[in-house]
Amino acid sequence: MNLLLDTHVLLWWLDDHPTLSKKTKATIADGKNPVFVSAVVIWEIMIKQALGKLEIPRNFRGVLDNQPFEMLDITVEHAHAVGDLPAYHRDPFDRMIVAQAKVERLTLVTRDIRLKKYKIPLITA
Repeated sequence: MNLLLDTHVLLWWLDDHPTLSKKTKATIADGKNPVFVSAVVIWEIMIKQALGKLEIPRNFRGVLDNQPFEMLDITVEHAHAVGDLPAYHRDPFDRMIVAQAKVERLTLVTRDIRLKKYKIPLITA
């Protein structure tokens, strides 16, 4: 199973936050499951940090580089796929993550159960 982490799940993983279930932690940590982090997640984190809504370490890039995750760029195909999504969710970051999960056939790991409406493989954190 190939996993795609949403923003909250990535932050909880990095912080070893108890909100992230043991089962979800084990699934992410399992070396058999490639784990992807989208550029849109990093973009959202950087925006929230710049607005003072989120504190991240100064060496955040280094912290990410030390994780066994693969980075997923945003492509033109992903951008077009966003346009094909029903308007179940209005958040542009979440819509892009859903589009990426669909296009790349990834299982989205998220806390947002509203994303189930998109009929993509989902693990709720």
